Amino acid sequence: MIRIKAGVPHRRRPRTSSRRSRCTLTLGLPTVWGAVAVSYKFGCPLAEQNGLGARIVTSAVFFAVGTGLILHVRRALLRELRQARKVAGAAQSVLLRPLPPRLAGLNVAAAQLSADRGAAIGGDLYEAVATEHGVRVVMGDVRGHGLAAIGTVAAVLGSFREAAHDEPELGHVLGRLDRALARHLRERARAEHPASGLDPDNPVAEEFVTVLLLEITGDGEVRAINCGHPWPYLLSEQRVTPVSRAEPLPPLGPFPLPTDLATTDCGHLRPDDSLVLYTDGAEDARDTKGRFFSLPQALTEAVRDRPVSPQAILRTVFTALLHHTNGRPTDDIALLVLNNGRAQQRTCSGARGTARATTTHPQPTTHG
Repeated sequence: MIRIKAGVPHRRRPRTSSRRSRCTLTLGLPTVWGAVAVSYKFGCPLAEQNGLGARIVTSAVFFAVGTGLILHVRRALLRELRQARKVAGAAQSVLLRPLPPRLAGLNVAAAQLSADRGAAIGGDLYEAVATEHGVRVVMGDVRGHGLAAIGTVAAVLGSFREAAHDEPELGHVLGRLDRALARHLRERARAEHPASGLDPDNPVAEEFVTVLLLEITGDGEVRAINCGHPWPYLLSEQRVTPVSRAEPLPPLGPFPLPTDLATTDCGHLRPDDSLVLYTDGAEDARDTKGRFFSLPQALTEAVRDRPVSPQAILRTVFTALLHHTNGRPTDDIALLVLNNGRAQQRTCSGARGTARATTTHPQPTTHG
């Protein structure tokens, strides 16, 4: 105990001194460069002469001073940019936290590709949690980008992470999400009132969120509620088909939810089958000739080799997407893959219970 307490001040002192050193350099270097320029102009006799040689020397001095100031400002801006990216990365890990590679017998992988190379988070959201009701998954897409979209993502995901465990019915989970979104939008409306002087990029009146809620029970039964989101694809052997063609409900936000929130039966996820959830940026991606990206074709290519892992599906799809868009997608893209590995888990348990479980896949990424 004493060693831990005694060690804390010694760790903090170098940080404090380094901060003071950076502040000194930030404020002192421009002052030094300016002092050099002023001293030369008023203290050097050569600066008062009008000859060609004197003018060349004067120009060289001021060019050096200007270059030094520009380089100093550039270093300061790069330092601030690195700090901003660290903060964005921390926010990313809290909002779209890395999913476990295995969840209640399901192999899981998720990734996001941002349309803005300088952005770490956007308007796409996803989460998967194991509950007593089964594995519950949410995939959604917030209209717009920027700080307003990030706040909406946080409100929806925070509500889902609580409601997924508390509510026995999937419709009640959606109701919790709708109420959380409504509260968030009311708070934003007060903050963006004309009296506040703010000019919002995405007005609250135009805000909406597409949401897909999915529930996979222990025996592989799949149920869903869809609010304006694309239906997932089922990868069974070498076939790629949508899990449903039912008309989805309207997105959350503009319209109230119906009183009867019945779930859609999406069949069963058999052993080795996979579900691919995605945001509409995947199918809306275009090439230089304006042709849309064919997600079913990319998924068909991904399931040609057996066995199929969620990580391999993500690699195949994102490689094809980047090739199709020439590395410049115009919208955020998120994919989440769930593979039923429960049969493998039962096989590994052995007849006598002595066999060891198979090793899990590496930690999936949340960035594209």
